[in-house]
Amino acid sequence: MDISDMARPLDGAGISAFLRSLPARPLLLGLGEARHFVGELGELRNEVFRYLVEHEGYRSFAIESDCLRGLVVDDHITAGAGTLDDVMERGFSHRFGTVPANRELVRWMRAYNEEHGEKLRFFGFDGPLEYWAESPRQALIGLYELLDGPFTDAVATRETLETLLGPDDRWSDEATAMDPSRSMGRSADAKRLRLIADDLVALLDTQAPQLSPADRERAALYGRTAVGLLRYHYWLADASPARWTRLSALRDAMMAANLRAVAENGPALVFSHNLHLQRNKSDMSFGEHVVEWWSAGALTAAHLGDRYAFLASAFGTAGGDAPPRTPSRASCPRSRGTAPSSTPAAWPGPSRSPLRASPATSPTSRWTRPSSRRSTASSSSSRPSSWRR
Repeated sequence: MDISDMARPLDGAGISAFLRSLPARPLLLGLGEARHFVGELGELRNEVFRYLVEHEGYRSFAIESDCLRGLVVDDHITAGAGTLDDVMERGFSHRFGTVPANRELVRWMRAYNEEHGEKLRFFGFDGPLEYWAESPRQALIGLYELLDGPFTDAVATRETLETLLGPDDRWSDEATAMDPSRSMGRSADAKRLRLIADDLVALLDTQAPQLSPADRERAALYGRTAVGLLRYHYWLADASPARWTRLSALRDAMMAANLRAVAENGPALVFSHNLHLQRNKSDMSFGEHVVEWWSAGALTAAHLGDRYAFLASAFGTAGGDAPPRTPSRASCPRSRGTAPSSTPAAWPGPSRSPLRASPATSPTSRWTRPSSRRSTASSSSSRPSSWRR
């Protein structure tokens, strides 16, 4: 199959046509990128989101960034909290706050909300993770405070929580990524915190009616993040060959749980690496091994079915499958069994990426527009290539 048969122009009319070709109106529309920090795609993404807001009724935007930091951005665009500079510094992970297109998106969303009664929402849907993970303090304490009352003290006192958590740096040690012995994820304190987190989430289920809708939403985020982080730390301390398979799967499972929550505020545009949004299994080379796990998109689709749709994008062409050089369309779909598409070539010329075209296995499409500059391949690493920032 020729790539040009699957590619479509990434513009408003093309997106509307794609949405109307689907069996159901999606609650989540994923727009994937083959590589982070490609400025032109960020600008085009902003144009797409503005079109979706103005013509298709979209009201939420989600990005592959720390879900807890995302609260800072959402508070800014909905209520004007903080300055734009402060929001860009504190509201994004993975250095995404330095991206000019993200700054412009936040500025536009805030300006839109100042003029409209129905507010736009912003969400980060990644966990507080890199290769290592942050302390569960913010999530656990945040949930505890929202549930404040006699029942929380029956689970654990605030003093007990603080003692078990200890200093944050003992959780967020970057060395744990490659050295399981440095992780405290299977310590006695961590094991006890996992039980407390489970009890607090169960308490939320019984006390939800006493909370406002906004507090329920935030408490649920704190709860699933606390549980997810403690589970992730547990597997950071694992020394078996299954370690990176489990960690990769857990990260995408946390993403998928957050995306299901975003869907409650849909329709929403979701922006992330193609690897996380595709419906099929993800895989990556890790030394001599290939790690496979179900992506966040696959997990989300299992719950939402036709209410989840995904568009993969890339700048450039894909080896011998490249269409003729025209400035109107190109595509770099990734097929299972190849390396993650973190090294796309830019238009024009053949790609050095091992990507190959393959028919979609579910209602998806591949979108892109040509870049005016040439992209270079990223260097190899012993760390999971899908997590390069």
